Amino acid sequence: MAVEPRDSPSVGVDEWVARSLERREYLPGWRGDVQRALEQVGWWPRLVVATAVGVFIPVVIGLNSFQTQVGIDALLLAILALGLNVSVGWAGLLDLGYVAFYGFGAYGYALLSSNQLNPPGGIHWPAYFSIPLVMIGAAILGLLVGLPSRRLIGDYLAIVTLFFGEAFVEFTNNVAPSKLGGPNGIFALDPLHGAHVQITTPTGYFLVLLGLLVVSMAVLHMLDTSRMGRAWRAVREDPLAASAMTVPVNRVKLMAFAFGAMIAAMAGTIFAAQQTSVFPTDFDTPYLILIYAGLILGGAGSMSGAVLGGLLVSIVLDGFLRSPTQSSYIFYGVILVTLCVKLRPWTRVAFVVGGTIVFGFVMHAIVAAFSSSAVAGTSGAHSWIDLHWAIVPANPVTFGNICFVALLCLVVALVQVPGRWRTMLLIPTLYVAACAWEARLSQVPATTRLLLLGAILIVVMAWRPSGLLGARRVEIV
Repeated sequence: MAVEPRDSPSVGVDEWVARSLERREYLPGWRGDVQRALEQVGWWPRLVVATAVGVFIPVVIGLNSFQTQVGIDALLLAILALGLNVSVGWAGLLDLGYVAFYGFGAYGYALLSSNQLNPPGGIHWPAYFSIPLVMIGAAILGLLVGLPSRRLIGDYLAIVTLFFGEAFVEFTNNVAPSKLGGPNGIFALDPLHGAHVQITTPTGYFLVLLGLLVVSMAVLHMLDTSRMGRAWRAVREDPLAASAMTVPVNRVKLMAFAFGAMIAAMAGTIFAAQQTSVFPTDFDTPYLILIYAGLILGGAGSMSGAVLGGLLVSIVLDGFLRSPTQSSYIFYGVILVTLCVKLRPWTRVAFVVGGTIVFGFVMHAIVAAFSSSAVAGTSGAHSWIDLHWAIVPANPVTFGNICFVALLCLVVALVQVPGRWRTMLLIPTLYVAACAWEARLSQVPATTRLLLLGAILIVVMAWRPSGLLGARRVEIV
């Protein structure tokens, strides 16, 4: 009688289904080997090592004032992405008003640590009183905002929470300007102080934020491995099935909103103390987009991914995309990486890149022969490309706008044409993109930074839809 091998699936069980858990648990190839090695080390030792590295960088190596500020902004965004991961990544609640909790924390600290309120001299509570009080208030506010989540899901919940976020900005702009400062904000806030200690240096705030990030990760890790964490994931996957398994779905959703709000408010208090001022525009929708970008880039549902994504988004925006030259490197690098990822075989990549280079020199020579002023302009980067390859006229604004519209039309055409013609059309498309960049986009860094960030996200999502550290989900049907 034949004996069935132990590692083979049982009779009547599909092999793909039997191995789905293994596919979900580990990444393929060498990345899976690294993942297994890290799991053998354990979560807590990894947190200790990461904390030591974070302390080592500013204390031992040393950072200048700009680098330290970039680090502070990155840690703030990492903490905010970590809090957003609770409601969005774990509980599956699309919260578009999350940034309002960040603003609530900042304004709460501002009112409790400035001359803004009525008593002579204002209120100047120490941080160990004001920060916990603001966090408790934010948790209560999170519970109130989360009440609609008991009956609303998906797009409907997103609309309600988005209204809350916009209402917060309008409230701080227009209600009680003598207390909240209106559009002018609140100035002259106290730095973090208490127990005869006052933090005034950027390095001090860097270390405070690092400590709060580590504590937040530790608390959330314990929650993630508890019954509450399992309940959050059950509600995310199927609220009806979770309810049938006696999970208190409504209470679990409210707790997700409350914990996320507390973490966001905590970050807001440190932001206000470090800036010594708060303004309504600091908590508008564009910053919410950055928080979501960090969470999506790192991987929703993963604590490490949320932190990594928040750090990367902030460092890329503030550290690399402020200079036109560095932005140009990233722009052309993103294009090259996209070609390498999407085009196969390599000869096709070489044909497109080489064809684009030759096409550019030919077009530049033809245009220069007809009108020297049509190639007399320079971009903000003043690079060799805009002098000898891309077409940048002396007045590049109108030409750049035309190139941008032409680029959109070419992208639409790329989607429509088949096979070999698409490869041929890629060459003028890439050249028009380069001309639009050199003539227009590099001149408006504020807009260009967000466009480049979006392009980076698109490339990463095409390569790994679940994010850098997010777990791949396999649905068994």
